Amino acid sequence: MNSDNICRIVIRLTSLNSTEGLLMGQFWKLNILRILVTLLGLTIPVTALSQDKAVAIFAGGCFWCVEKDFDSVEGVLKTVSGFTGGDTAADYKEVTSGQTGHYEAVWIDYDPAIVSYDELVHKFWRSVDPTDPGGQFCDRGKQYRTAIFADNDEQRNIAIESREMAQKELGQDIVTEILDAQKFYPASDYHQNYYQQDTIILTRFGPLSKAKAYKRYRQACGRDARVKELWGNRAAFAM
Repeated sequence: MNSDNICRIVIRLTSLNSTEGLLMGQFWKLNILRILVTLLGLTIPVTALSQDKAVAIFAGGCFWCVEKDFDSVEGVLKTVSGFTGGDTAADYKEVTSGQTGHYEAVWIDYDPAIVSYDELVHKFWRSVDPTDPGGQFCDRGKQYRTAIFADNDEQRNIAIESREMAQKELGQDIVTEILDAQKFYPASDYHQNYYQQDTIILTRFGPLSKAKAYKRYRQACGRDARVKELWGNRAAFAM
């Protein structure tokens, strides 16, 4: 096998969609490539081995809101609303029952050359109420609890240190758990980029586009008001 064939393997591996399965570490594709290179005794430019995408997974209450917040961060490449923390696949209706063990969460693809995991975690704390053990804002229940799902030891250590700093800054106990990353189940298309959709739906405010309904919901739920109350001018995304 020559270097041209190896490069084709590189392209194929890096094109795989990692949101469709177990989180097996953000460097799994890179490690497979390194094994191939070592076994075949080939040399590939460092740029072919560079890590240009990493993943963070945050549970911060309503995933529509978390998705909207982190879409605005420079260096974030993609966000996916979904569920994690439960033992089996589940849909939105099942998860919102609070009986499946899942959290509403958002998968965040980001470029670590532009924004670091530490920066994302810093923003996460300041976009939620990490002192609330029963949900977030108007959304109550286990499925709306806050959590950080760490994919490796480095992420875990960063999250733990950041939590300690945030707790000192607040002067209150933070109840947000830092958990090992588990299988992530994307929500249906209905929920993806909800805050941007023009589809008309019937709401308690009357017929509205999803984008307008989202704005009404966010204000009525008190998310930004509580985040501002808690974090003041350090609030990351409060409108």
